Amino acid sequence: MLKLSRRPRPKPGYGEVLVQVKACGVNRPDILQRKGLYPPPPGASDIPGLEVAGTICEVGKNVKWRVGDKVCALIAGGGYAEYCLAPAQTCLPIPQGLDFIQAAALPEAFFTVWTNLFERGRLKMGERLLVHGGAGGIGTTAIQLAGALRRAEVYATCGSEAKRSFCEALGARKAINYQQEDFTERLLELTASEGVDVILDIIGGPYLQANLKSLATDGRLVIIAVQGGAKSEIHLPCIFLKRLTVTGSTLRNRRLTDKAAIARKLLKHVWPLLERREVRPIIYTTLPLEQAAEAHRILENYEHIGKIVLVP
Repeated sequence: MLKLSRRPRPKPGYGEVLVQVKACGVNRPDILQRKGLYPPPPGASDIPGLEVAGTICEVGKNVKWRVGDKVCALIAGGGYAEYCLAPAQTCLPIPQGLDFIQAAALPEAFFTVWTNLFERGRLKMGERLLVHGGAGGIGTTAIQLAGALRRAEVYATCGSEAKRSFCEALGARKAINYQQEDFTERLLELTASEGVDVILDIIGGPYLQANLKSLATDGRLVIIAVQGGAKSEIHLPCIFLKRLTVTGSTLRNRRLTDKAAIARKLLKHVWPLLERREVRPIIYTTLPLEQAAEAHRILENYEHIGKIVLVP
């Protein structure tokens, strides 16, 4: 159960800032943590919440930020609160024209998509991309960034006709309702049996063999979650006959220097897109902090399109 409680206001240490939280994004790792399946890294807060937006109200040593600066931040925990600590290096200025709620929906999805789609997946200009879960926070971000930065031919899977229509309106060339069609057969039909160059996958085990079949020669499969299960059997010759790459990553337990490097790249390459309204965070609903359990229920039942945000 999630319930409100009181704790002392934290103090920022070396390289940290204290953020007065105005909004906090809700993510699937928060659900796993609630269930005891995804404990916070050593030293991180046991309070859920991996991304916030707010105003800096106190700074530690060796910090460039100042009290009063408005930021959004990727954190390792503690976001479901009125105040939270954030590493100064993973704070970013709120893009011009965005409010706190929109900014709170940025860090987790944009950090994740950048490192997995462009660094691990090596998506190139004009390539074909398949995004599983296209209507979620990661999916809506990936569809937009792949189009804006690589002019990619984007395909997506989703679980309803409303979500299918939304993904296509957002920029997907074609979204496939997996409740009605086999995504592999449909994808091969749409690509003249060539397949796609990159797949961004959140399902895991049950989709592994189908993903490998859906990839073109020299394709890359990037697995970032196992919502469908962690185990699978595969036909290995498919990998070496088509020279496929299977990779993946998690974000929460990466070194601070890695996260800081991603933050710098986002500021340079993606923040201008946000300020020009070429990409945007998709907000499904905003709930008060005391309704965090309802936010989790919505996420667990896949009712959302885009992000759910809590407001203290």
